[in-house]
Amino acid sequence: MARLGTNFMEEKQQQFSPPSAPTPKKKDHHPEVVVLRGWKEYLGESLLIIFSVVLALILTEVISKIHEHQETKQLLHDVREELTQNKIKTQEQFDYEMKVLGNIDSALKNPSFAKQIVSDGEFHLQLIAPNGVLYRYLYDVAWQVAKERGISSKISLKDLAALTHIYAEQEHIKKVEEEIARIFFDRQSRSPANIRETLVLIRDGYHAWAVDRVPGLLEEYQTEIDNLK
Repeated sequence: MARLGTNFMEEKQQQFSPPSAPTPKKKDHHPEVVVLRGWKEYLGESLLIIFSVVLALILTEVISKIHEHQETKQLLHDVREELTQNKIKTQEQFDYEMKVLGNIDSALKNPSFAKQIVSDGEFHLQLIAPNGVLYRYLYDVAWQVAKERGISSKISLKDLAALTHIYAEQEHIKKVEEEIARIFFDRQSRSPANIRETLVLIRDGYHAWAVDRVPGLLEEYQTEIDNLK
């Protein structure tokens, strides 16, 4: 009975005993390979890096130059278009002013017409300038933008001087409105006794600020329009 009990206990212990850990496998040790690199390989890699950096800088500079060239071309195109439009408007303004001067001459020769211009303390400007003093407005937007973006350093001194003079003349022509207004807003211009003097001053103002400048300005417009092609 004792033997049977012992066998029974041994069987129970075998059933509940934890499984034995697996025997670790031995790792295979491979020999390490060390690659020895010569100075020529290091030099080749260094030269390749330097070449890549230099190439990137060159490409960046080329792209920048192309962009700058395109921008300059567009700025000059805009200025040329502005000059073309201003030339047309200047001619229209000149034709209108010649009619105004004709009306003034008629008033100077015809006292009854002159009396209609100044009556009841009012100056009837529309009788001599039906569309106002300044018939057309001359623009300088493209030129101002071009100057802000450094166009002065990208064109010849001859073109720069010509363009500067053209736009200065435009400003003088536009100033005629202010100068003529100063004459007929003066209280003395509302007196019938001063009508002749007032008309002469208006006539001289048109000549000094606008009419006498136009022929030369029209030639300058055309010259620069041709140059900016």
